[in-house]
Amino acid sequence: MAKKKRVFVLDTSVLLHDHQSIQNFGSNDVAIPITVLEELDKFKIGNDTKNFSAREVIRFIDKLSGHNSLQEWIPLGGKLGNFKVILQSNPDGLNAVNVYSSGKNDHKIINAALYLKEIHKTKDVILTTKDINLRIKAKALGITAEDYETGKVEHSQLDPSSVTTIENVDADQIRQIFTKGRIDENGILGKDKIPNGYYILKNGKSSSLAVYNPHLDQIERIEKEFVYGIKPKNAEQAFALNALQSEHVKLVALQGVAGTGKTLLALASSLEQGKRYHQIILARPIVPLSNKEIGFLPGDANDKIGPYMEPLWDNLKFIKSQFGENEKKHKAILDMEENGKIIISPLAFIRGRSLSNIMFIVDEAQNLTPHEVKTIITRAGENTKIVFTGDVNQIDTPYLDEHSNGLAYLVDKLRGQNLFAHVKLEKGERSELANLANDLL
Repeated sequence: MAKKKRVFVLDTSVLLHDHQSIQNFGSNDVAIPITVLEELDKFKIGNDTKNFSAREVIRFIDKLSGHNSLQEWIPLGGKLGNFKVILQSNPDGLNAVNVYSSGKNDHKIINAALYLKEIHKTKDVILTTKDINLRIKAKALGITAEDYETGKVEHSQLDPSSVTTIENVDADQIRQIFTKGRIDENGILGKDKIPNGYYILKNGKSSSLAVYNPHLDQIERIEKEFVYGIKPKNAEQAFALNALQSEHVKLVALQGVAGTGKTLLALASSLEQGKRYHQIILARPIVPLSNKEIGFLPGDANDKIGPYMEPLWDNLKFIKSQFGENEKKHKAILDMEENGKIIISPLAFIRGRSLSNIMFIVDEAQNLTPHEVKTIITRAGENTKIVFTGDVNQIDTPYLDEHSNGLAYLVDKLRGQNLFAHVKLEKGERSELANLANDLL
């Protein structure tokens, strides 16, 4: 039996998540309800990624339409299917507005899918949305509804540790790495060899922390050393500091639950390398609390963003507290703050900047879309290092999950590249109480 051709109905969340999504459904047809066009119009003004995406989608549809009517199916070109805008949102049969309520755009979008289902009996109509509740409502009315899967990371890619233990390493090789600090790889890592991969080499009771340097084809020993007053408390933290300070690694992803020291290690490493970079920037995306946009908060711009930036300031204060007020490193941090060499800012405030001679740390990267992560990395100039930190299991934005967020996408796509290093911090070091909460709550 021949497989039915499919028609994918996209809602606004998909188009804002990926402005190229219309072209990602192969030979199947793609449609958007007129309600979605209205919503895109509301999003087109602004400097956020969603505003950029809205403008790009509008331009694409305008170019595609040309002299054609968007009420008719328009070929997308190549081996792709067709595209149209659905004006009708009043199906003859089941009606979402009657079942749920009037006045909500979500219900108009469901009705557009119901209408298509009525007139295209020979095709499967699938509503595609990042909105979980919209998917549930659509399914309740008999509409097939799916998440937008492009760019999603398989679950198996998220689970493995970033550290590999190599057993039964020759005792002489263990001895050499301790005495010389490095040895030729010579097949020691076998199938587990990965550029900038981290290893525990073992022979009986002897062991060494190590990293594979792809530029020299050598295994290098890693020691637990103080970095700007911060000493690694476990092997993963030592590996993270190595990645953060390595000159040939230009992009680092630090993944781990709350309290594993991701941001603290990144900040301490950037301070240690203060002479290598002209500026250190710590940024994080602002995720509105309780669904309230930042404009609703009281005060001026600094007052509004203050609560969001406080965790970054806390890490800087902790590093300063490792030194007395008269010590050289304490004064150096104060000088960097006063001279603008170290900046803590919302991510939106540094959009459009040229990132040259900068160590750029992006905190809470799990709240970014894959497109946002790509946009940040593609702005990197000469002598720039970018660090993304986050926990893929602690996402605060409604249309991302552990498989579709920018941090997971970054690790999945760049693992094994010579300029990239990934460290997954497993053990919380904040306190016994924090560890207990992470384990049991």
